[in-house]
Amino acid sequence: MIMKKTILLIDDDIHLLNSMASYLISEDFKVHITTNGYNALQNLTIINPDLIITDIIMPHIDGYELIKRIRSEQNQNNIPIIFLTAKGMTPDRILGYNLGCNAYLTKPFYPEELTSIINNIFKHLEFWQQNININKNIQIIQDKKENSVFNSMTSKEYNILLLVAKGYTNKEIAQKVKSSVRNIEKYVSRLLNKTKTRNRTELTKLTLLNDLNKSKGE
Repeated sequence: MIMKKTILLIDDDIHLLNSMASYLISEDFKVHITTNGYNALQNLTIINPDLIITDIIMPHIDGYELIKRIRSEQNQNNIPIIFLTAKGMTPDRILGYNLGCNAYLTKPFYPEELTSIINNIFKHLEFWQQNININKNIQIIQDKKENSVFNSMTSKEYNILLLVAKGYTNKEIAQKVKSSVRNIEKYVSRLLNKTKTRNRTELTKLTLLNDLNKSKGE
């Protein structure tokens, strides 16, 4: 079952507020209303809206101040905000966009246009979220592959790998692990094959990345 999107409407015109609420409810949205920005801020974490539609000229806190405060809060700064206002001059719209509004619609307006704007914002958010999830899944798969490679190494292979990552030459590694240079060359070649890297530089980067991921996990 698809959850209804929650919209918070803020406008000091109670007649317009009720009219918009009725229309958006008929469009299958869940709607909360308030007549001023102060009440909106007080109840924002309780309502937890998916989108906010607000007037600009309001008592107590105007729309510009409202969006400033919302965008300054880490847990709320990603909420899409639509300005719906009579202040339709170009400088007003520029200020609104500079403060972080997602859309700007001037009064009077067609309700169908408002719905189209809302749906378009949600579609873009869904697409953005899907891309984030895909990238996360790809990273998880890559991390698992890398970890499986490192886990399959013997202790001696891993020790040699760490020395390679520290920039030691094969001769220096041979001296440290008390082996021949020929054996070290074989180990390095085996490590390149196991990790599917082409040279010592790529092998070093992979090792450092693995160590960084391990430290983050800890």
